[in-house]
Amino acid sequence: MPMKRETLHAWLLVLPALVLLVGFTHWPALTTILDSLHTTPRGSRPSVFVGLENYADLLDDPVFLQALWNNTIYAAVTIPASVVIALVMALAVNQALPGRPLLRMAYFTPTILPMIAVANIWLFFYTPDYGLFDRVLGLFGGGRHNWLGDRDTALPAMILVAVWKEAGFFMIFYLAALQSMPPDLKEAAALEGSSRWNFFRRVTLPLLMPTTLFVLVNAVVNAFRMVDHVVVMTRGGPDNATTLLLYYIYEAGFRFWDTAMAAALTTVLLAILATLAALQFGLLGRRVHYR
Repeated sequence: MPMKRETLHAWLLVLPALVLLVGFTHWPALTTILDSLHTTPRGSRPSVFVGLENYADLLDDPVFLQALWNNTIYAAVTIPASVVIALVMALAVNQALPGRPLLRMAYFTPTILPMIAVANIWLFFYTPDYGLFDRVLGLFGGGRHNWLGDRDTALPAMILVAVWKEAGFFMIFYLAALQSMPPDLKEAAALEGSSRWNFFRRVTLPLLMPTTLFVLVNAVVNAFRMVDHVVVMTRGGPDNATTLLLYYIYEAGFRFWDTAMAAALTTVLLAILATLAALQFGLLGRRVHYR
């Protein structure tokens, strides 16, 4: 009887969060999958079950294939770059440096800025002739360049903005993990004559693995949910060179009002994120030690 009462009490405590989780996460995901198997309702014409036809249309859609390729490149660059830079910054500001609080604030400042504000700031940096980059290059004899209007530089320009904004956010987690490490580990390693690189590779990195796994999961999600910067800076151009999956979902659902295609795109995106999360926990989970 006491066990049943404790179990009931536990479920009552979890119930509010469970209702919100189901109502705003699991149920919308389920309805999205169901909508992807139907046509888009038009006026008085209801939706019709078409099975996997929407997914077959995606394979013949060059814009979707371009968006998928763009997002693959975007994720392959932003994820390792932001994580490595965050770790380097955390190691730097964890040292006893003069002006360390100011340096930490400088690293973290891009994180607290709204995405729209960040996009507009970098939009000014990339402005031909008058932007910061063209001004600096002009000092060294460089010519005018349309950074966001050139297919070869538009996506790298967006990647640079994302890394600049996300590295400071991930740095906070690494810094917290570094400060929670027992200081006697470093002292013991110094007494044993271990080099700083060997201590970092053998002690620091393994102890940071739980944080690294957490940061990687967030980095993957961020890499596939980017839409604010694209809307403000390029709107997917030029010639879909910066169209990412979430922006294409936004266009399909709210510009062309093709909710069935948007649902199919969303299901594909959910499948990609689920697969990447499973790989991360499967490959890195064995190396993660929480105690």
